[in-house]
Amino acid sequence: MFQLWDYKAFSRKGIKDIIMVFLGSLVMASGYVFFIVPYKIIPGGVYGIAIILHHTFGLPTGTSGLVMNIPLLIWGVKELGPRFGWRTIMGMTATSLLIDLITVFWGNGALIENDLLLSSLYGGVLIGAGLALIFMAKGTTGGSDIVAQILYKRSKMPMGQLLILIDTAVVILGVIMFKDIKLALYAIITIYVTGQVIDTMTTGMNHRKGAFIVSEKYNEIADYILKKLRRGATFFHSAGIYKNDEKEVIFTALTRRELFALQENIKKIDPNAFMTVIDIRDVRGEGFKSFSDDSI
Repeated sequence: MFQLWDYKAFSRKGIKDIIMVFLGSLVMASGYVFFIVPYKIIPGGVYGIAIILHHTFGLPTGTSGLVMNIPLLIWGVKELGPRFGWRTIMGMTATSLLIDLITVFWGNGALIENDLLLSSLYGGVLIGAGLALIFMAKGTTGGSDIVAQILYKRSKMPMGQLLILIDTAVVILGVIMFKDIKLALYAIITIYVTGQVIDTMTTGMNHRKGAFIVSEKYNEIADYILKKLRRGATFFHSAGIYKNDEKEVIFTALTRRELFALQENIKKIDPNAFMTVIDIRDVRGEGFKSFSDDSI
């Protein structure tokens, strides 16, 4: 059953997540209003389409984003099950409302006049910082993330590639509507900076992490990795040096978001588990880059 709220939201951890989601939404909304929307920069996703609608038809950017997010959320629940909780609903609602609220008080002017480059850079920094805070609270802002997960389920293409394809399509739409190729070049800067800031705030400069997990409940943890995260995992048979007792070690490679979800669920499955996380410079195989991709 899909729950919009649960009692855990009122726990200390839940209240901390609420604050992080709201703060992230505020930072993200500020990035859009002060730097991105006034210059017609289209950084992909639902809000990229909302910016196109804003400048073409005069529709409020935040409200347009929310209206598009609602059917995407319903579609996501239907296709993927009840994995989108109250944090996602709060993230996408708060971000949309704050974009319009800040616009009402600030207006439609840019914080930095006549400087597309600085606006694309600072806009990317604020959007990335806001998204990172929301991700760290285990939330999302919906939009292209939901579409990418649905397409991944159907096509098994890597999530990263799907997100890039979706954002690229939105950027191209913006170029067609505004008839200015330079906007696409500045949008690429914003998208790149956003990703780098997210990586730095969540898991450092590395896009991927490797996790070694030792637990008596290794089967339950492995089942979560396979069925919920849809990632592969490997068992290593080992022996503890201190007691010379036999143990099973799980190894898996994860994205930044999946790592946070795994850590939270290990707390529930086995609070006494031992987990080591390492930086991975490159991952190739199903769900990541293919061996035919020669890029670093």
